[in-house]
Amino acid sequence: MATFMDQAKDFVADKIAHMEKPSADLTWVQIKDVSHKAVTLKSDVTVTNPYDHDLPVVEISYRLRSNNREITSGTVGDPGSVPANANTVMEVVSDVSPSFLFNLMKDIGADWDIDYDFDVGVKLNLPIIGSFTIPLHKKGCLKLPTLSDLF
Repeated sequence: MATFMDQAKDFVADKIAHMEKPSADLTWVQIKDVSHKAVTLKSDVTVTNPYDHDLPVVEISYRLRSNNREITSGTVGDPGSVPANANTVMEVVSDVSPSFLFNLMKDIGADWDIDYDFDVGVKLNLPIIGSFTIPLHKKGCLKLPTLSDLF
């Protein structure tokens, strides 16, 4: 009886290992808006659902760092769901204090940009399996606006 159970477990594990899984992709971080109160940063997460039913996205957590200093972090709670056999773009938006960006000025240098590491976790609720997080990472360079861009 034990060998039958072992074979059944192996069969199920093999089927789950080879079935299509949801995937996600992350765009570059960009500046959405600049005001005297905050600089709004934005990135898009594209989630692909290979299943025949809607896939709920529980939350999207994010952390943006530059030179081992955290610029912003947070979560986007209940961003919606991905329709069956489709892709959905979900926006990750965060406000950063301009004073914090001015503190980064010494790291910016002559090229007027910020090198960053952007970590995102897309938490999905998969049937049978339960909660599942897709980790994403993007390394890039955020070009800051100049005074002539603002006025």
